Amino acid sequence: MTDFARASVLSGYHEFALSKGLDPSALLAEAKLPADVLESQESMISYRKFVNLLNISAQRSNDALFGLHYGLHQGISVFGPLIYLIRNARNVGDALRDLGNYFHLHMGAAEVRIEVQGNHVLLCYHTEEQNLLGLPQAAELAISVGAQLMRTLLGTRWRPQGVLLQHAALANLNSYRRAWDVTPQFNSPYNAWLFDAKLLETPLSSADEELHKVLQKHLDSLDELQVNELPSYVQQLLRNFLPNGRVTIEQVADYMMLSSRTLQRYLAEEQTSFQDLLDQTRQSLATRYLRDSSISLTQLAELLGYSELSAFSRAFQRWTGISPRQWKKQNTHQRSIKRLRVTSKRQ
Repeated sequence: MTDFARASVLSGYHEFALSKGLDPSALLAEAKLPADVLESQESMISYRKFVNLLNISAQRSNDALFGLHYGLHQGISVFGPLIYLIRNARNVGDALRDLGNYFHLHMGAAEVRIEVQGNHVLLCYHTEEQNLLGLPQAAELAISVGAQLMRTLLGTRWRPQGVLLQHAALANLNSYRRAWDVTPQFNSPYNAWLFDAKLLETPLSSADEELHKVLQKHLDSLDELQVNELPSYVQQLLRNFLPNGRVTIEQVADYMMLSSRTLQRYLAEEQTSFQDLLDQTRQSLATRYLRDSSISLTQLAELLGYSELSAFSRAFQRWTGISPRQWKKQNTHQRSIKRLRVTSKRQ
């Protein structure tokens, strides 16, 4: 499950890509990300595809520091509701610990942590996968977002002692210095900001203890829902793929960059299966179209990925106990009665 990230990681991508002379829709398609991903920031996307998008964007824009500049453009908006918890923490140290504790709600593919080393602190961004093409772009984006967060929390008191990057320089050192006001140390053990440990004790003027408790309780409830999200995500993909024909677990697993066996195992842990989700999605779509559309049964069968109308009819009979024609007739009759009742009341 670690390959996933909230679509909010693409906050501001459309505007930033356009400012670089890029076609955001074309680049999303090239990275094999859904065309509507920028419209639903709470949906999940593949982290690998996100990293690939950054890499492609850097190449197409001829900006070797695309990720770095994009992160400065994004700022803290990328964190969504998590930022409200952070800003209402008692002090900077608590805010950063909140970020580390709940970062997995924002991104499962990476972690944020603070490491106190004597008089210094490292604010680290780490991914388990270290061999992704374009990962340096994602790391520099994260470091830029981290800088914007620290400026938000500390204002002019944010004066880092250094910045560490695990990769080699992507551009000349002056470009980094202009962007971050500090020259990075490359090929380091960490991707991290280095700063004075005393800053952790800085109180936050925006702190509201009661609001912080409410927000923490809300995020804890979201945390409990995380394990239930995979089936919903698979159903979301099924709804997108079905209009293009028959959908297999191999297709969905390939999109998610998992093996079909791994996907099936994840679903089994949630007491479901690919076939169960496919049936549920088909049933939901079938009843919706039969209720609200004049689409023919043959067209509907094709839309749901059935090769023959008879196969769809047998499946529908299994779901509802009656044929699609009978179901449509019954529901059409019920809607007519409701309309007559509404008309009568108005008169």
